[in-house]
Amino acid sequence: MATTDVASTMEEKNDLGLTESIPERDIEASAADDMVGEPLETTKTSASRRPQLTTTLSRTLSRVRTVDTLDPGPPPDGGVVAWTQAVLTHLVIFNTWGFINSFGLFQSYYVDNMKIGTPSAVAWIGAIQVWILFNMGTFSGRATDAGFFKLTFTLGAAIAVFGMFMLSLCTKYWQVFLAQGVCMGIGFGLVFVPSIALVSTYFLKNRSIALGITVTGAATGGLVFPAIARELLPTAGFPWTVRTMGFVEMVCFIVCILFMKPRLPPRKAGPLVEWTAFTELPYSLYLLCGFFFFWSVYIGFFYITTFARNILGASQETSVSLLLMMNGVGIVGRLAVNITANYLGPINLLVPFIFATGILGFGWIGVHGMTGLWVFTCIYGITAAALQGIFPVVLTSLTFDPKKVGVRTGMGFAVMGYAVLTGPPIGGALIETMHGDFLGCQIFAGLTMFISASLLIATRWAVLRKRKIGWKWVVKV
Repeated sequence: MATTDVASTMEEKNDLGLTESIPERDIEASAADDMVGEPLETTKTSASRRPQLTTTLSRTLSRVRTVDTLDPGPPPDGGVVAWTQAVLTHLVIFNTWGFINSFGLFQSYYVDNMKIGTPSAVAWIGAIQVWILFNMGTFSGRATDAGFFKLTFTLGAAIAVFGMFMLSLCTKYWQVFLAQGVCMGIGFGLVFVPSIALVSTYFLKNRSIALGITVTGAATGGLVFPAIARELLPTAGFPWTVRTMGFVEMVCFIVCILFMKPRLPPRKAGPLVEWTAFTELPYSLYLLCGFFFFWSVYIGFFYITTFARNILGASQETSVSLLLMMNGVGIVGRLAVNITANYLGPINLLVPFIFATGILGFGWIGVHGMTGLWVFTCIYGITAAALQGIFPVVLTSLTFDPKKVGVRTGMGFAVMGYAVLTGPPIGGALIETMHGDFLGCQIFAGLTMFISASLLIATRWAVLRKRKIGWKWVVKV
């Protein structure tokens, strides 16, 4: 009877319906409980043997249960501590992606005011920043799994703030490239993936909602940083504008350092890169899908201000207001979509939003006035924010062992880094090749999204295939 009970607990279903194995320590514990609770056939010696049996099993299991294998139990999926971690991670995303999504104002300022390079050359600054951020995730994610979250996060916060204050002193291209692209990229990379991995360990059923709260930080940061620039650039100048941003980031990071709390015990053993993850068809197809939509999703954020000023003749203030609008509506795109994904399934919701963003890429071609540009900016801000918001939800849901969330999330974002590294510069190169015309850039933005949507449909099929339920249109995935 005990053997049957143990066998029946060898597998269980996770929230996606995929079968995952119960850790070996749980099987041993179950077997131990069964053995202790099963009466021995010889009642004469049962009283004397049971304490000895229990002691032997306890000693054996204590040797197996090292710090690496202690199980803190299932995610709380709520409570003060869990939701506090979601809010604190919101501040991390505010500092990192909120600043990155504001790069459009730096793009136009560097090209038109500081005149440190061409649109394509300046785009490399933002692209290298995101590429380093994503690739640092490979190391910072594994460090988080190993129990070094506090050290990794504190180091990253210090480097990011240092880079921000150094940026305020820059006047040449290579200086800006090192301060904003390299230094801040390293700092952001050391805090971003560990934070996403940490908050994911606190939630299972409510993970979409929790990550929805965290990723809206990109929208709120995308509102605050351009607003600071709009108010201070004309009066205080570039140095003090950037320093003000630096002080805002420093305060947010200090709060996060004080109150962010890892839930899982360290997993000392384990590779820096889990190569076997790439043999899983859903995981690999999803990374390929993500590569294509990250290839072009930031083109709108990088070039909307340049398009407004150079093509439609808008003022500096109007172009910054467009960027504020694009980031502001992202609050709706991130939070509302992630809450809905909790009930409909993140992959199901991501498919139409990728198609919609692709249609908008081609629709951008027909924008010839400021009214049309405001409409485009509003809708694009919602759909692009939805893509960025749901991506980590799907990525973490395809990782079934919570102790591997850090390393596998870092691997996924590292792949995305190469897309962001090349996408915006390709868009800038197409604009330069066509002598300032945005047509090639717009076609590139639309085409890559349609390819991504096709790959996501293939990912959905792979997930359903792994669940062994066949293709169905109405099923939560």
